[in-house]
Amino acid sequence: MRATLIYGARDVRVEEVPDPEIRHPTDAVVRVLRSCICGSDLWPYAAKPAAEQGERIGHEFLGVVEDVGAEVSRLKPGDVVVAPFVWADNTCDFCREGLQTSCRHGGFWAADGVDGGQGEAVRVPQAQGTLVKLPVGEDSPLLPSLLTLSDVLPTGHHCAVTAGVGPHTSVTVIGDGAVGLCAVLAARRLGAERVVLMGRHKGRTALGREFGATDLVAERGEEGVERVRELTGGDGTHAVLECVGTKEAIETAFAVARAGGTVSRVGVPQYEEVPMGFAEFLRNLTLTGGVAPARAYIEELLPEVLDGTIDPGRVFDRTIGLEDVPDGYRAMADREALKVLIRP
Repeated sequence: MRATLIYGARDVRVEEVPDPEIRHPTDAVVRVLRSCICGSDLWPYAAKPAAEQGERIGHEFLGVVEDVGAEVSRLKPGDVVVAPFVWADNTCDFCREGLQTSCRHGGFWAADGVDGGQGEAVRVPQAQGTLVKLPVGEDSPLLPSLLTLSDVLPTGHHCAVTAGVGPHTSVTVIGDGAVGLCAVLAARRLGAERVVLMGRHKGRTALGREFGATDLVAERGEEGVERVRELTGGDGTHAVLECVGTKEAIETAFAVARAGGTVSRVGVPQYEEVPMGFAEFLRNLTLTGGVAPARAYIEELLPEVLDGTIDPGRVFDRTIGLEDVPDGYRAMADREALKVLIRP
């Protein structure tokens, strides 16, 4: 089959790889209907050292079950399923606590011999706990929105939940990428009264406005901080959702947080130390967030995707075939595309 491999910075190729097959009784094989490129994929795309051997990549996909192992009883061939970006048994103590990202028997796609999501098919370990059956057909127009359940929608939701967003909360979202836009959607869904979106790409912030942002701030750095404080009477917001991962973004997050507020970060950190010192201590700020346990949120979010209450699939602004994945990476890295959908 064909699948995506990364060989180094800006070197992504689509090549032949072995077809997936059942190796363990807890496995399933899924034929991919839709996958996509994640903003976090752009970090290795920008900086990965060159190598002679390519590595699989991709962690967001949905598809059709083709085969199941002997211990997989809740799924059957023909089922349409979505996979969260971390596979897990969903039965260990961490999973029962809603932390599937720390599953004792789980792991990550495209690592340790497990297939990546950007290909024609995937062997899914711990399939019974990982995969969520979807009540739709292979040609459903909802597939793009359902695909967001694999990562960006639960990640934005996790950011809002851990920040304590609820009715009457004021929120700042830092970042107008797909996760940031889904964080806007999540904050409004949880009842936030005011949502300030910090971003400077007009097409993206326009979508953020449609997702529920009440204010847009294009300025960065000190100017951006001043603008948010101006909008909030000098106080800042109760919750700040940091969806970028850079040092500048986390510094801005602390600066626009209201005294006693919470900063939640879900952007993959590209810094070694958190710039949180005496000033943040005096203001009683809380730092939370982390990698989102997407599997814990899918059942909660799924009904509102199915009935159209929310339409997160709008974050996809370009659709390509598998052979065009290298250009999809380039387009996202060069800010020509917000999020690229792949149809194998």
